[in-house]
Amino acid sequence: MKKNYKTRSEIPVEEKWNFEDLYKSIEDWEEDYRFIENSTAELKKYDGLIHDGPSLYLYLSLNEQVSAKFNLVYVYGMLQTDVDTRDTAAQSLLDRAKQLAVKLSAASSFFMPFLLSLDENKLKEYIQHEPRLQYFEQDLLDSYRYKKHVLSKEQEEIISNLGEVLSASSHTFNMMNNADIKFGNVTNDEGEKVVLTRGLYSKLIEHTDREKRQEAYKAYYQPYLQLKNSIASTLASSIKTNVTLARLRNYPSALEKGLFGDMVPKEVYENLIAATKANVAPLHQYAAIRKKKLGVEELRQYDLNAPLVNGVKLEISYDAAFDIILKALAPLGEEYVATLKTFKDARYIDVRETPGKRSGAYNLGVYGVHPFVLLNHHDDLDSMFTMIHEFGHAMHSWYSNKHQPRISAGYSIFVAEVASTVNEVLLINYLLKKETNDDLKKYLLNHFIDQFRGTFFTQVMFAEFEKITHEMAENGQPLNAEVFNQIYESLFSQYNGDKVVFDEEVKYGWARIPHFYRPFYVYKYATGFAAAIDIADRLLSGDRASLAAYLEFLKSGSSEYPLELLMKTGVDLTSPSPIKNALKRFEQLIDEFAGE
Repeated sequence: MKKNYKTRSEIPVEEKWNFEDLYKSIEDWEEDYRFIENSTAELKKYDGLIHDGPSLYLYLSLNEQVSAKFNLVYVYGMLQTDVDTRDTAAQSLLDRAKQLAVKLSAASSFFMPFLLSLDENKLKEYIQHEPRLQYFEQDLLDSYRYKKHVLSKEQEEIISNLGEVLSASSHTFNMMNNADIKFGNVTNDEGEKVVLTRGLYSKLIEHTDREKRQEAYKAYYQPYLQLKNSIASTLASSIKTNVTLARLRNYPSALEKGLFGDMVPKEVYENLIAATKANVAPLHQYAAIRKKKLGVEELRQYDLNAPLVNGVKLEISYDAAFDIILKALAPLGEEYVATLKTFKDARYIDVRETPGKRSGAYNLGVYGVHPFVLLNHHDDLDSMFTMIHEFGHAMHSWYSNKHQPRISAGYSIFVAEVASTVNEVLLINYLLKKETNDDLKKYLLNHFIDQFRGTFFTQVMFAEFEKITHEMAENGQPLNAEVFNQIYESLFSQYNGDKVVFDEEVKYGWARIPHFYRPFYVYKYATGFAAAIDIADRLLSGDRASLAAYLEFLKSGSSEYPLELLMKTGVDLTSPSPIKNALKRFEQLIDEFAGE
């Protein structure tokens, strides 16, 4: 099977998105674009003219209609760009959509200051006399939580008009990271020099040949070291922008601004870091096991992903991986599995890596259309886990969009990682249960431990990096490449222990993390992983009540706050119990793997 595609045209059509699901033609896209552009003026006309329930409803109804069309316009440009970030025509569509977003935001920027100037009882009176407002009631009343964080109408309009400027750091990094960065050459298994890609790196960094791992590692980090000052500048600017906006909006800190929307108390974030660092010994033990099993005098960062079970190499085609996934997800019920099965033939999945394609993977659930899943698939175990992870997001989108109205269908990122990680846990349990070969079982166990390390411990380390750097910005301390290096190197040492000997590249880990441009996001991977461990254990026990509760959770969108939604599944993240249980599970995995 051909695995490396040089151009998108080489990929089978059934493994590529069908953009016609969004727009049949570019003319249809342009028609919606013009509608939104014209509607911004209509929205602006409501400034000062909302005096009763009917006028409030008319504004909100038009705003939702315009926002729905804008979502399609933006997504179309974004998806086209992501499959080839070098495509200037696609970039033009996305740039136009971003410019439209600024106009739309400016046109509606008057509304939140107006709403919060209303007495809450007056708003309830509007709702009582205009029954159609009941659809918007929960969102309207929830807005009063933001009252002390919303500025004057004039100030809000200024911030809206600065939208593109305020996101410039993130945009610059993404262009550098996805379009401009060129990795060095590496040697493939045939002895040929080839250009390193992220997909190839993910394979080589797990290679049994240590020289190949080192070569890939050096080639991968080379452009980040070369661009260290530029990337440090974009990251520092992003952090300072976030801190400034938090101050302008009267939040006690940037961290509390980041947690406010989900109504997550900062103690959840702080307890996550504290509980993890207090129980990091098994991770240090795992480093010692790695060093011994690999037989190296010095354990380096490029040794941390090498398989510890020799002679086992799993090659799983995309089709085979898809079939395995359907079987692994059987505990989630017939409807879940049957629905997911349709995604493949319906072309909801863009499968293969090609030059210029956005790195990584994601799901984008488009209300009224369907989920769009981006992969950079290679026929290996990691790719199968990435696929089932994104399918968790996709099915969460499908359930929420089917069972919720548009206003409450979009779920919080805080709960998103639960659905994806439950799927991963179900997959590893399925693979371990059916496997009879002892070496292969050890290999899978090793994979689960590494997944745990990457999804939980590494994300907590990233979360602490964000907390420290934002606090430094809040205290007026300088942020530059050297400062980022010192913080990252110190944290890497604390989390990974003294068995890992540092190369120069280690301390530049911060330079390659796109999630740092979405402040206080990564901790949700860790809380989601802990919650997922708990939920998956009950699903695997065959508890029908737990399955019903979990499916109801997937259908709930944002109809309640994230912590409340999780409590319905039996997980209470305001308590340290889920974190401690997950860490205990990790310790058990280490003990099981260490036993011969």
